[in-house]
Amino acid sequence: MPKVRLSGTVSGTEDPGRAVRAKLLYLLFGAGWDIYNSNGDQRITLGNIEQKIIESDAFVFTPGATLEDMFKAVSIFVGYQTLDRHLSGKPTIILNTDYSWDPLFGVISHLHRMGTVKQNYREFLLTVDSPEAVLGALEAVAEKGMPDPGREAIESPGPTELADIPAPDDLLGNVCVFCSATLEEPSYLEDGEELGRQLALNRLGCVSGAGKSGIMGAVVRGSVGADGWTAGSNVPHIIELEGLPEGLSCFWLRPDIYTRMEVMIENSDAFVIFPGGAGTVQELLALMIFRHQGNPLMDGKPVVIFNRRNAAGVGFWDPLIDLLDGLCRPGEFVVVNELEEIVPTITRRLPEKQIR
Repeated sequence: MPKVRLSGTVSGTEDPGRAVRAKLLYLLFGAGWDIYNSNGDQRITLGNIEQKIIESDAFVFTPGATLEDMFKAVSIFVGYQTLDRHLSGKPTIILNTDYSWDPLFGVISHLHRMGTVKQNYREFLLTVDSPEAVLGALEAVAEKGMPDPGREAIESPGPTELADIPAPDDLLGNVCVFCSATLEEPSYLEDGEELGRQLALNRLGCVSGAGKSGIMGAVVRGSVGADGWTAGSNVPHIIELEGLPEGLSCFWLRPDIYTRMEVMIENSDAFVIFPGGAGTVQELLALMIFRHQGNPLMDGKPVVIFNRRNAAGVGFWDPLIDLLDGLCRPGEFVVVNELEEIVPTITRRLPEKQIR
């Protein structure tokens, strides 16, 4: 029988989502679905999420969206965008009866207007307003299939050279830059290249998603051009979409976007959230979840959001910052509005043991 993975948890008998979840279980079982996580007690980690996706045929998200729920939903959307073969033909349904998903939808809509999300997310994250409508949406996808995300490979698959030059002893630390690999507006690319250059000039290693295109490629070019130590991680099917930049000092090939994220976090001492798309949102949510879990991979590591303002005065990350303000504690991230503020903000917050 087909398997659906249900998100969310039920905290007790008084939980307002309990009745909705019970009705969903009844309807899904009655329609012939096996259900993963029916009790809401399974934990998803970066190490196991891809396997959970492989095991499932569809995904249903329930009301009461948490930070982890949003992370999982946006991760699946990123998988659709990047042509993850394990998501081929698998629908995602979001039951939004309490409107708790609206802040995340607002973020993705904003990024669509800013040009870093090309797809209409509503074609991929199917929103419904009743348990009965969940079944209707699943049946519609079974009949019509999933939409084409409109992306094509720019490079043929082939062997990947694994650079492995150790970081120099005089580095203050490594800064991971999460950013867009699709945005090609010149002013954003100039900012990305300048950030990479500033990291190198200030003895900071540059870690990225190792894409050749967009801002990501520009950051790498800036660091490499200034003789900086530049590392990154990518996965085979995304390399076909984005290519690999030249000059990487160190490269970590990983099988999926989640273990890719994990190795980047593990090998970084600070994080910059530069203008990006759904993947950048996914990465920032992962950092905040790790922070809340007390994961040692985030001990003492600052997170800086570059809320770059456009000519109209609109902050690139305004909706995301609003979303996080309701879910995160003060001090878990820092917001800066100017490019030249990024490196000083990082160096002030790096652990003293790293300042040589």
